[in-house]
Amino acid sequence: MTKPGKKIGLVKNDPWLEQVEQEVMDRYHRFQYTLKDITDHWGSLKKFADAYNYFGIHYDAKKKGWWYREWAPKAQDLYLFGDFNDWQRYAHRLNRNQDGIWEIFLDEATYKDRFTHQSLIKVMVHSDKGFIERIPAYLQRVVQDPETKNFSGQVWLPPAFDWEGDDFKIGKHKDLLIYECHVGMAMEKEGIGTFVEFVDYLIPYVKNSGYNTIQLMAIAEHPYYASFGYHVSNFFAVSSRFGTPEDLKYLIRKAHEQDLAVIMDLIHSHTVKNINEGLNEFDGSDSQYFHPGDRGYHPHWDSKCFDYGKREVLQFLLSNVKFWLKEFHFDGFRFDGVTSMMYFDHGFRDNWDINGYFRDGVEWDALVYLQLANHLTHTIYPGAITIAEDVSGMPGLCNPVKDGGVGFDYRLGMAIPDYWIRILKEKTDEEWNIHEMWNVLTDRQPGVKTVAYAESHDQALVGDQTLAFRLMQSNIYFHMHKEDSDIVIDRGISLHKIIRLMTISLGGQAYLNFMGNEFGHPDWIDFPREGNNWSFQYARRMWSLVEDQDLKYHFLGAFDKDMIHMVTRYGIFRKEGRQLNMDDANKTIVFERAGLIFIVNFHTGHSIPDYEFSVPEPGEYIIVLNTDNSGYGGHGRIDEKTVFFSHPDKTGQMHLLNIYITNRTALVLKKVR
Repeated sequence: MTKPGKKIGLVKNDPWLEQVEQEVMDRYHRFQYTLKDITDHWGSLKKFADAYNYFGIHYDAKKKGWWYREWAPKAQDLYLFGDFNDWQRYAHRLNRNQDGIWEIFLDEATYKDRFTHQSLIKVMVHSDKGFIERIPAYLQRVVQDPETKNFSGQVWLPPAFDWEGDDFKIGKHKDLLIYECHVGMAMEKEGIGTFVEFVDYLIPYVKNSGYNTIQLMAIAEHPYYASFGYHVSNFFAVSSRFGTPEDLKYLIRKAHEQDLAVIMDLIHSHTVKNINEGLNEFDGSDSQYFHPGDRGYHPHWDSKCFDYGKREVLQFLLSNVKFWLKEFHFDGFRFDGVTSMMYFDHGFRDNWDINGYFRDGVEWDALVYLQLANHLTHTIYPGAITIAEDVSGMPGLCNPVKDGGVGFDYRLGMAIPDYWIRILKEKTDEEWNIHEMWNVLTDRQPGVKTVAYAESHDQALVGDQTLAFRLMQSNIYFHMHKEDSDIVIDRGISLHKIIRLMTISLGGQAYLNFMGNEFGHPDWIDFPREGNNWSFQYARRMWSLVEDQDLKYHFLGAFDKDMIHMVTRYGIFRKEGRQLNMDDANKTIVFERAGLIFIVNFHTGHSIPDYEFSVPEPGEYIIVLNTDNSGYGGHGRIDEKTVFFSHPDKTGQMHLLNIYITNRTALVLKKVR
C-alpha cells in the first residue's frame, strides 16, 4: 500500500498526471482489493488460475475415473453424452452444487473401454432456451466433422509430453525481433499448413533470417477460418486445423532448441457470438460470461464482450493465461484488442484526453483483469513478454502495477503503419515531410517500450494493400525478374527498404514483421470462402519467390536479413536515437542511434556529392549497410569500401563528415577508430 503523502510511481515520474493522482491510486487499489479477495478465498492468484485443472474433463487417480465439471449457474440440467454412451443425450445427468457448478464422475471400471482418448463428446444444456447441445467450456480438444462441418468436443487423454531439457528463457534476448506467423497459411501448398510442417520449414527460415521470436496467430479454436483466429470459440483448445496439442508443443520445443522464443496472440478482448460452438448463452442466459444486453455486444466486431467484474470470468480468463504458459511453454503473449477492453466505447473516439484515460468511459474491471493477467504471467514466468495492442496511449500501460500501471512490457506502435499507409495513399513523394516522419516514429511516452512495425497483417488482407503492393501495384506481377527494368519497381524496392529501416531504427525498442512482408509478398490474404469458391490460392505464402535468385523478391529478402543482423549486432534498441541533421531541401534525415550514423535521403532526384553533416565524435567511419547496394536491388552507385574521415568545422567545436549520398538511399555508418 502506498504511504499517505507519498506519490505513487506513475505520478511521481510524470507531473502531467498529478491532476489525476487519485484516479491512478484508485486504479492500483482496485487491483489490490481484487488480488486480496482472490488470495483470501483461493490462497493465491496462481491457485485461482488452476481452474483448467478442475473444470472440463480430468482423470482422478485416487477414485479411478474421470470427472467432468462445468460452471452453468442458470441452467436447469446438464447431460454429458457422446461416443461413450452411444450418444444417448439424457442418460448421464450432472449434479449441481450451490455455486452453480455441475459435475459427473465416470468410473474407470465401467467406462475404460468407452470413455477413451479421442472419443467424441458434447454436453446437453437444459435452460429457459430449451435443450441445446454445447461444447464444454474448458475442453482442451475440439474437432470439426469434415462432412457436416459441425464441431464436437473430444476426450483428450494422451501420454504426458516430454518437456525434459526445455529450459529456454526469453529473458536472454536483449533485442526482441518478432516474426509474426499464421500456421495455416505458412506453407506454399494450396491448403492448410500444420504445426509439423511449420517446424520443418518456418523455424529454420526464421532462425536464418535473424529474428529471435515467433508470434503465433490463430492458436485457440475458432469456427470460421477466415476470422484469422480473432473469433475464438474454445479458449483451451488448440485449433485442430493445424494439428494436435502435442504437435503445438513439439513446435514450441523445436523453436526453443533453435534459441527462438514463441509468444501467442491471445484473444481475451471478445469472443465469437456463436451458440453451438462458443460460450454465448451457455447456461441459457446472456449474462453468464458476458455483460447482459447491449453492453455485452461488440457492434464493430459482431462479437461478445466479457464481464471482467465477475470472479468466475476472471478465473476462466486467468486460468487460460496460466494454461498456455504452463502446459505449452509459451514465452508470453501479445494481448489483442486492449484498447477495446479498456473503454466502454471500445476506443472508437476522435480525441483522447486525461479525462478519457482516467474518468470518462473507462472500463475499470477490464483494467483490473489486465493488471492481474500481467501479474500472473510474470509470477509464473518472470522473464515472459507481454505486449499490448493499444492505440489509445493509456498512461501507465507499460508501467509496473505497483506504480499504478497496467503491467505490460511493451505496447505496439500502431501509429507507425497507419502513417506509412496514409502518406503512400494521400501524398506524392515530393510532399513527404521529414519532420512529420521523425515525429511519428519517435512520438512515444518516456519509458514505454514500443514494438515498431512498418505494416500489419491487416494490411495484407483482401480489401487492403501491403506496402509492397501500394508501392508497386500490378507491376509487381509482371516486372520482378532481375533482368526486367521498371521504374515503378525500382521506386518501390527503394522505398520498401528505406521505410523498414526507418521503422526499425527509430520506431521503438523492438520490431515485428508479418511473414512474407519482408520480401514484398505480392498477393493479399484471401481465406477460403463462398465468394472465391473456397479456394486456398491466396491463403498461403509463396516462399519460392524469395528463394528464386532470379527474382527481385530475393533482393528484399537479402536486405531484411542484413538489416535484422545489423540491429542485433549493434544493439540498436538499447539506446534512443537523436537527430543530427534535418534537411528539407534534400529531404534528408541524419541521426545517431547506438553509435551508428543513419543518413536517409528520401528525395526523388537529389543525389548529393560531398554531402556534409556533423557527427558526435571525430574519427574514421565505414559503411555497414547501404540500401543502394546492387545485392539489395539498388543501383550500386556508392563505393562501400570508402573510409570517411571526420574534420573539424571552422570553429573547432563540431566534427563534420562529407559523403556521397544518392537519392532514395539510406546509409548506415560505423566509427572504426
